[in-house]
Amino acid sequence: MGSEVLREKKIDAIAEESIFIPLNETDTLHLKRFCGDPQGTPVFMLHGSVENGRIFYSSSGKGLAPFLAQHGFDVFVADIRGRGLSIPTVNRHSDYGVAECVREEIPAFLREIRRIRNNAPMHWIGHSWGGILLLCYYARSVAPENILSMIFFGSKRRITIGGFKRFLVIDVFYNYIFSFIAWLKGYVDVKLLRVGSDNETKKSRRQTYEWVTNKKWFDEDGFDYATALSKIELPALLFIAGGNDKVLGNYQDMKLLIEEINQPQAELYLASVAHGNLHDYDHVNMLTHADAPRDHFQYVLEWMKKYFQP
Repeated sequence: MGSEVLREKKIDAIAEESIFIPLNETDTLHLKRFCGDPQGTPVFMLHGSVENGRIFYSSSGKGLAPFLAQHGFDVFVADIRGRGLSIPTVNRHSDYGVAECVREEIPAFLREIRRIRNNAPMHWIGHSWGGILLLCYYARSVAPENILSMIFFGSKRRITIGGFKRFLVIDVFYNYIFSFIAWLKGYVDVKLLRVGSDNETKKSRRQTYEWVTNKKWFDEDGFDYATALSKIELPALLFIAGGNDKVLGNYQDMKLLIEEINQPQAELYLASVAHGNLHDYDHVNMLTHADAPRDHFQYVLEWMKKYFQP
């Protein structure tokens, strides 16, 4: 089964295309490409829970993916199985979750990028849970990955921060209400509740909730991610927290993740007014705010340029 490419219009000299990758007999993955330079350094982007790849771009050409393409990068944005333009969408028969994303979907995306770019070294960027999924894949990689750097926006593994908002978002919505909706419909219909951009499978909700609320970080087959990651040297790491991200990517929980994977060389950047930024960004608008390209995106760009191969 070969991939299918749908070429689209150019915006500001950026070539856009949608690449459809057959995963199995029933599922097809969508990979959006923003190419500013066909020989530019590739960037792989992965979204988080209850969202899709559109967190990185808009229909009008805004967002981190077009921004990096405008600066010469070759950007590939994933829609994991059932999300965005991947088909079919999440439904009551969808029986996959976090484990399948790590073992099946991420490898399929990376194989396609390597096929297109001949195994060129790349940057990885994840938003929220997408960063955790990328770390999980890296921990389980059999062959060394040709990765220049990893950049994570609002990525945490555990949510330890307290307060009413944490109780409402995690304990009430993600645990009880999402569980009830999943029992009722066979999947988590977040569009019905207007609390996310894309729906979740029952398995994905359960596995995600288990990880954010437990000290142990084990996969369903017993693989210990924290131990594996703490014993290997990871590429250059940049974590970006929003100054107004109270729960889903709180600064303290991101710091805890760095400690858990034992990567003290990682940089943790706080996008806040106190740090010199234009705004105290939250979990979503750290990527979608109109001022982001002239604010912390500039720091990301300069940081990425430090890690390249001519």
